[in-house]
Amino acid sequence: STRIKGFIGCFVVGCLMSIFGTISLFFSSKITIFAIFYTLGNICALMSTCFLMGPLKQLKNMFAEKRLIATIVMIISLALTLCAALWWKKNGLALIFAIIQFLAMTWYSLSYIPFARDAVKKGFS
Repeated sequence: STRIKGFIGCFVVGCLMSIFGTISLFFSSKITIFAIFYTLGNICALMSTCFLMGPLKQLKNMFAEKRLIATIVMIISLALTLCAALWWKKNGLALIFAIIQFLAMTWYSLSYIPFARDAVKKGFS
């Protein structure tokens, strides 16, 4: 019961942060706000599953063979989104990395649904 509440709370906070970051794109000329909130929101949503299965099992699952590439791309894109926005000051690059971040998170999430990746592959071929 407590784990489920923690999962839901963390997931909702993560989603709200990502949504706020996305909305900030339309109301602010600074992509840094978007990059920070969108990336932290995705991290928070990802970490919410630690409440369900525990942090060690979550890490094992993340780096399992069928999720390895998606996990690596996701972690790298999370870092590069922040680097591009905060240090390199390259708005276009930050946006590209955020899109890659979204795609990697989606592909990673689909790996938990049986046959979902196969369905997506079939839909695009």
